Amino acid sequence: MSSSSPVPPKKAARKDPPPKPREGARTSSRSSGSVTLEDVAKLAGVAPITVSRVLNRPELVTQETLEHVRSVIARTGYVPNLLAGGLASKRSRLVAAIVPTIGDSVFAEAVEALTDRLDEAGYKVLLGLSGYPATREDDLIAAVLSRRPDAIFLTGITHSAETRQRLLASRVPVVETWDMTPTPLDMLVGFSHEKVGRAVGEYLCKKGYRRFGLVWAGGERAAVRRKGLAAALAEHGVADLPAAVVQAPGNLKIGREGLTQLLESGPCPEVVVCSSDALAHGVLTEAKARGLTIPGDLAVMGFGDLEFAPYTYPALSTVRIDRRGIGLRAAEAMLARFDGKPVESVVDIGFEVIEREST
Repeated sequence: MSSSSPVPPKKAARKDPPPKPREGARTSSRSSGSVTLEDVAKLAGVAPITVSRVLNRPELVTQETLEHVRSVIARTGYVPNLLAGGLASKRSRLVAAIVPTIGDSVFAEAVEALTDRLDEAGYKVLLGLSGYPATREDDLIAAVLSRRPDAIFLTGITHSAETRQRLLASRVPVVETWDMTPTPLDMLVGFSHEKVGRAVGEYLCKKGYRRFGLVWAGGERAAVRRKGLAAALAEHGVADLPAAVVQAPGNLKIGREGLTQLLESGPCPEVVVCSSDALAHGVLTEAKARGLTIPGDLAVMGFGDLEFAPYTYPALSTVRIDRRGIGLRAAEAMLARFDGKPVESVVDIGFEVIEREST
């Protein structure tokens, strides 16, 4: 019979104490907590509701209190929890604005006006760029809807079926802009691109022009303007409309290339109509580089009445759109909806044909 010796107990694993910081070593004093609204109120010596008003309704607070509380906010680095506030008030105080690009001041001025007006009322604007064509619009709208904006500013009236369904189901106020339709998703501030095209055609035919050429960027709204222009010209017996179709949104370089393409493909037209002022600027530049007189040898017509249009040489004839008016009227429509006030569903902001030296 064999015997076995008892198994010695296992020794407990040794636990070394945490190392002490080296003398002179830098240590972090930052805690895992964050500054709260109540902390700001205590430091400022005001009630929490006063801090809330400074953040959300500054017009209800005296200037002295406003400056004092804001200085405490800046000193503490306090960042309000808008999600928690939104859950309580059902307001995120965030408005999403989606435009094709900010490289073109046509859209930039509208967004600036929208932002300025909404900021006065305590709302902030989140900007998204959908591109030309608007390939990113679906993803952008899905992303902003997940953050529950109080309203959405859209460029144009053409959207995918999926996006239309998402917007309608969300019940978030939507203002479509830069276009015209009697049946918007919700609200609309814009103008008729077809009427713009027709008005330009009528104006140039009355000036006596009969040989036309186009330097035209792609895009749905530009296509509608081109259709309206062609219809007006056809009514005056002008059927031939040669075009250099260029990359959207267009710039001075592309405008120069567009006129080069047009002149190399046929005889010089009497007038070149461009889908934007930026392209028209390029056409003017290329025409002068070729020794053409304007409007003697070649007249030029733009669209947008951008800031530089009156200062080209010669000054550019174009179509004026109240860009800031679009942003402002969109903001006012949103604010009225937030307050439960009646809102006009379609606002036609109109346009104006501006005659200058280039025609």
